[in-house]
Amino acid sequence: MANLNGVKKQIKSVNDIAQMTKAMQLVSAAKMRRSRVLHDSVTPFFSLCAESIQEIQNSSKDADMDNPFFVLNQKTKGETWKVAYFVLSGDQGLAGAYNNNMVKIAEEHVRKKTLENTAKGISTDYKLFVFGKLAREKLIRNGYIVDSEFSFPITEPNFYQARNVGEIIRNQFLNHEFDLVYLIYTNMKSAINMVPVVMRLLPVDLKSISSILPENLEDAGLAIGKGATIEYSPSPNAVLNYLTSTYLNAMLYGAMVEAYSSEQTARMTAMDNATNNADEMMKSLQLIRNRARQSKITNELTEIINGATQANNL
Repeated sequence: MANLNGVKKQIKSVNDIAQMTKAMQLVSAAKMRRSRVLHDSVTPFFSLCAESIQEIQNSSKDADMDNPFFVLNQKTKGETWKVAYFVLSGDQGLAGAYNNNMVKIAEEHVRKKTLENTAKGISTDYKLFVFGKLAREKLIRNGYIVDSEFSFPITEPNFYQARNVGEIIRNQFLNHEFDLVYLIYTNMKSAINMVPVVMRLLPVDLKSISSILPENLEDAGLAIGKGATIEYSPSPNAVLNYLTSTYLNAMLYGAMVEAYSSEQTARMTAMDNATNNADEMMKSLQLIRNRARQSKITNELTEIINGATQANNL
């Protein structure tokens, strides 16, 4: 009797969990669809900005281009690379290994960069700026240098947040607080294919930009390739400075949307798996319950038959 009641309580508990995970799956699916709409709306703008930057550089190879955002200074033995990492993680759990993967990727890149520089006799001074509280808390526990004052949520990203972060990065880079700025996030190719991305945000790395653009927009220089002459007013440098700020904002916004979409997709997948596991557990528990019920009925019938037999013998 106690065993049957225990199984019934387990079935109720698993059923409640299945209902919760199913609801979370539906919510994550709705948020994921909204984030993809945001992503599709910003991609053409960012792609055109990136293409324009490439056009200017291609057409101004012989000109005196003096733009700090495109100059990668080299370090010699005894000097220090000052590196900033902007890591995009989630604010909530129950998303499978998504947040742990972001922590792992950030840690691996910091270690790799530090070892490479050490082998060259160059020191590494880094700092992590983390979107989302889960990865931030874990990186702090693991002993990494994390900026505690930098706190931006990744939930429902908007362009104003990206612009604020872009301004922070721009000012710190121009003030020589950092020599390199990396962006770490997850690029969602599809619902089952999410690729981690570590790209150099500053100085601008055109190869990294091309690698994340849609295939039909990878080849910039369309006007140059057709023999057209482009004039930039007041100068290529001025246009490039303007586009750099736009590029930073668009790049950050696109990465925030990608990260948010990836997080929701990971949570949707995790909740779908949890719901399926709960259904399988329900089937097993129902089978156990049926067997316990049959055993109980059999025992009761046996007791009745034994009682009737004893009465007849009397």
